[in-house]
Amino acid sequence: MNKLIIVDEDTTKKRIDAYLSENEEYSRMAIQRLINDGKIIVNGKKIKASYKVQNGDKIKIEEEKPKEIELKAQNIPLEVLYEDNDIIVVNKPKGMVVHPANGNPDGTLVNAIMAICKGSLSGIGGEIRPGIVHRLDKNTSGAIIIAKNDKAHIALSNQLKNHEIKKTYFALVRGIVKESNATINMPIARSKNDRKKMAVDKNGKEAITHFKVLERFDDCTLLEVNIETGRTHQIRVHLSHIGYPIIGDDVYSNGKNRWNVKGQCLHAKSLDFKHPITGKQIHIEAPLPKYFTDILKELESIV
Repeated sequence: MNKLIIVDEDTTKKRIDAYLSENEEYSRMAIQRLINDGKIIVNGKKIKASYKVQNGDKIKIEEEKPKEIELKAQNIPLEVLYEDNDIIVVNKPKGMVVHPANGNPDGTLVNAIMAICKGSLSGIGGEIRPGIVHRLDKNTSGAIIIAKNDKAHIALSNQLKNHEIKKTYFALVRGIVKESNATINMPIARSKNDRKKMAVDKNGKEAITHFKVLERFDDCTLLEVNIETGRTHQIRVHLSHIGYPIIGDDVYSNGKNRWNVKGQCLHAKSLDFKHPITGKQIHIEAPLPKYFTDILKELESIV
């Protein structure tokens, strides 16, 4: 499949690998690989990564075909927090990807849910995302809702769109947060420097995060966090931006910590929403994972 891009701006003769990584969904390394493989053509000619783009250039990209993923049920243990004929809510473990993708063809939440629900899942999310209404990052644990039918999926999606689902997270951050509570209202967009990351950007989409301090320790703080919007990596980006990166986050901080935790100490602690069919108000709590409670016990013993 080919993609055609026509440069219609003054780029001040920027390198093509930099230009494409800033404006398209590619990393700079991916662009350079495509160029080396002769899969990026400018004005009908092959170019080098050092080529400087100009206004009017026609860039053709021969996109790599995604590998086909065989979706299958897998008997992977999951803690079910709530289940009825329309929805299931589980406590996603840290390290589990929500749905299959290149690099993660199986062992995902979807594979596990398929085994539990025996094919009774909404099809709105697509072939590889059955039942998936919202997502959690791979290394974020906690409560996540899955729809068993299309009617439930549509109703839950509307609640998400209208900010009617309250998501409460626990985050352990580096540093002593001085404010007892605060709101971060900063737009987020894909990083111009690294297309795999997000960043605060005045031209980005609205992103609102509320937090309050639950407990301060000697060199870190436990926060309760609520989000009004659901931007990619929102909590991680916002907290890192104001100087309090989440402990273990190797994307938005250096990830180093004395517990050798890999991945962010961020847990979706509870969900409040209306049942998509009955309209009954539901509150669900997801217990903290053991590694998180062990860290908190150690910190509390020091105070």
